Amino acid sequence: MRKMLVVILALSIVSIIYDESFAEKNTFFDSVKFIQYLDENTALEEVRNGNLDAYYYTISPDRLDNNQAKKGLQVFDSTGGSYSILVNPAESEKFNPFSDKDIRFALNYLVDRKLIVNELMGGYGIPSISYYSPTNPEYLTIIEQLETFNFKYNPSLAEKIITDTLKEKGAIKTNGKWEMNNMPIEIIVFIRSDDPVRKSIGEILSTELEKIGFTVKKDFGDLNKAFVVIYGSNPADLKWSIYTEGWNSSAFVKYDSTALGQMYSPWFSYMPGFNDPTYWNYRNDKLDELTQKIYTGDFETSKQRTELVQEAVMEGINESVRIFLASKIDQYVVNEKVHGVVNDFGAGVPSRFTPINAKSDHDEFVIGVKQIYQGAWNPVMGLTDTYSRHIWGIISDPATFKHPFTGETFPVRANWQVETKGPEGKIALPQEAKTWNPSLQKWSHVEENSFATSKAIFDFKFSNWHNGEKIDMNDILYSLYFTIEWGTQLDKNDKTFDTEFTPRAAQSIQTIKGVNVIDEDTIEVYVDYWHFDEGEIAEWASIWSTTPWEITAAMEEAVIDGKMSFSRSGATSKNVNWLSLIIPNDANTIKNYLQKFKDSNYIPQALKENNEKIDHYNNRYDSSIKWIEDNNHAVISNGPFYLESYSPESRTIKVKAFDDDSYPFKKGEWEKFERIDFPLIKKIDMEKTIQKGDELILIIETQNSDSLLYFITNNLNEKIITDKIEIQGTKTTINIPSEYMKDFEVGANNIKIFAISNSVLKPDFHEMSFVLTSDKIELPVDTYENTEFSNKKHEYWIWIIPIILIIGIIAYLKKRNQSNP
Repeated sequence: MRKMLVVILALSIVSIIYDESFAEKNTFFDSVKFIQYLDENTALEEVRNGNLDAYYYTISPDRLDNNQAKKGLQVFDSTGGSYSILVNPAESEKFNPFSDKDIRFALNYLVDRKLIVNELMGGYGIPSISYYSPTNPEYLTIIEQLETFNFKYNPSLAEKIITDTLKEKGAIKTNGKWEMNNMPIEIIVFIRSDDPVRKSIGEILSTELEKIGFTVKKDFGDLNKAFVVIYGSNPADLKWSIYTEGWNSSAFVKYDSTALGQMYSPWFSYMPGFNDPTYWNYRNDKLDELTQKIYTGDFETSKQRTELVQEAVMEGINESVRIFLASKIDQYVVNEKVHGVVNDFGAGVPSRFTPINAKSDHDEFVIGVKQIYQGAWNPVMGLTDTYSRHIWGIISDPATFKHPFTGETFPVRANWQVETKGPEGKIALPQEAKTWNPSLQKWSHVEENSFATSKAIFDFKFSNWHNGEKIDMNDILYSLYFTIEWGTQLDKNDKTFDTEFTPRAAQSIQTIKGVNVIDEDTIEVYVDYWHFDEGEIAEWASIWSTTPWEITAAMEEAVIDGKMSFSRSGATSKNVNWLSLIIPNDANTIKNYLQKFKDSNYIPQALKENNEKIDHYNNRYDSSIKWIEDNNHAVISNGPFYLESYSPESRTIKVKAFDDDSYPFKKGEWEKFERIDFPLIKKIDMEKTIQKGDELILIIETQNSDSLLYFITNNLNEKIITDKIEIQGTKTTINIPSEYMKDFEVGANNIKIFAISNSVLKPDFHEMSFVLTSDKIELPVDTYENTEFSNKKHEYWIWIIPIILIIGIIAYLKKRNQSNP
């Protein structure tokens, strides 16, 4: 239920007229202005001179390579983003080489990942072959599987695989060009020209494909064009063959349940065809089954979950429909006079907490952005681009969120208590529990002797919506109704169906057993979902809304009447607008439906049992109608800022502080996220040579560390010694007895050491080597000393390993090497 219930109604922004003079401030700034700056160099200078407080786009490393270049700036390194290519595997009347898996797989040898990182990204990145790169908490879950691929830039091997496959299919190479049925085999590479790195990736890949003998056409465009060409066309029409993608993370997640579904599996609607029934669609039942089990918690142990993740990643890489190239280390700049920046391990500086917590000597926080508007604003299947999510994150409050440095779930607007009998036991549902019945179009009590795996009790922190109306349990129940109604397709003529939303919601609603309203702000939620972390159960079971129910009801009617679509692909296939509440025309359509509701004393079917007087519903309609008339948009939400204005002409969006007494968090609430104490390896002493039969001694000085993890690998036979040690104080001595290295062959050995903190899931990392000899050779002691931690740039960001995964891999390696400690 998780993101579906939060995402479904996760839109809102607003502006209301009321007396603020005596309200306690909820943010340090009175307003935040987002201004489009396409050119990063111009934006950099504007941040330096104070016209911008921050720029929400990465700055090229060569612009920040010395102290003079950083004058007037704060520079933050951030991970969480990545680059990939999406390959069109469609079968079509016209020959498509990428409909063959072997040819898609060969692209892994045709892309030079090291060149992408070292040259195009200036060293600020890490070569990656999976969504889970070394900067991801799940990385150690799959590290051994990734190593089996051993991808390296090898255009000769790529050409051989492609040539052999094309010849088998009857293709002929004439004058250096491949042909099928006397027609050139054409590949269309859609290249994102608004991103210098992706533009270069597309150009280089096009050249490599031309060298092999393909006829290559390059199609340049931005995200708006990609919405039409990539996401809005039938893959079988072959309007594109390869698309250069870029990804950004909105949060640091310890246990990721959605990413593998999103990146590799058809059911999530992010693969070619996007589940539009009128299009050719990529199918892979194996990936669907694996990732749906991960998503819905269909496992009994953490080991089973690990195995599901490993198998899904292997299948995704082998299919090579989406091929990952590199993970990013982004550099964000903030003016030196700004304080309170929260550099989230996933989202980086554009974290939702930065504008809420930031402060300076003026009243408005001014942020430069690469794009101001690139996709529709609606809480169902809009707000999908990075740029809108940056703004949406500060005008809406979620029920739960991920801790920026541990990735664990914590409460925002919903405190919880979790009871679970999982994975094997069951909890009885009370007879008063109910759920929405799409067939009967009403709430139905659960059957007698109904059971669920887990129960979560949520105590909500309600406040006023931005339009002044109070959030209440009707908003919560309507969000549950919406998820079940639109997540269920009764037949092919069902009008409450969306090609993108319905398949995702369907996975969530099958776990919902029922809800029981306890009082005006407390509800019990019963789900067939289990996780070894109770915070994950709470997040999955959470029901919440970031949009008033009447706005959702009006959107529903507009979509059912065929005037708009919730999703991008639905809008394209039906030739209607992609519903966007920030656009005046769409907002006016919503207003007209609200007026129709009021004139007819309309009560939604999902709310008819609540015994509210008609005045209650009409007050809701009136407030939202007035909001739209006053503000020229229909974005109404519950966060610390509300949307004041969107100006396409000046390419700005302005939000103002929602200083309403009912808002539960006052300024300074998130100051605890400003600074963190990273674990640090300060010094390592070790001999460069060890005679076989002698013990290995490591003396390690650390700071802010609770434990050390080490991997010692013999480079010749790949034997591994590994262990995790709890430490006390700042100096630790590790003795490796000689018998533990008895299987090591004479020669070079590698040591990787991680300093780990229990409160910050970003270990420090250092790698060294030593030589194992048959005879004693006297060489100096090898000393690593970190004199200035901030200069360690890349090493620090490359290895992010949550403790739970570290323990798991240690156990696995111990089992595999019984002779090791």
